[in-house]
Amino acid sequence: MVPLSFKEITERLKQMDLPEIDLVIGIGSGGVPPATFVAFYLNADLEVMTLNYRDEKNTPRFDEPKVLHKPLWNLEGKRILLVDDVSVSGKTLKTALELLKGYNVKTLAMKGKADFVLFPEIKDCVKWPWKE
Repeated sequence: MVPLSFKEITERLKQMDLPEIDLVIGIGSGGVPPATFVAFYLNADLEVMTLNYRDEKNTPRFDEPKVLHKPLWNLEGKRILLVDDVSVSGKTLKTALELLKGYNVKTLAMKGKADFVLFPEIKDCVKWPWKE
């Protein structure tokens, strides 16, 4: 397991060439802590969309990710960054992107597959600082 600190995440964020963002949407539950961190760093608003696909042991619970909570937002004209902690198969981000179809959305994952990936070199499990 690869341990990461808030300092390491901050340093990596500083190295990223992220676009101008008005709103960060965190995919709950795993994406909420990193989305909060990214929204603070980018000085952007934060919202949460709750989807569930895997259990606490990272085993899929369902055939496809299920939307548990999607608030009614006014997203017209917003530049959106959709954030999750890990995107291995990409199914959760894809499901969330379907719900945000027609809007200006980019994706960010701490590791895995997304438009922006903070730690693309990490293939192992991560010990996140917010799970201490």
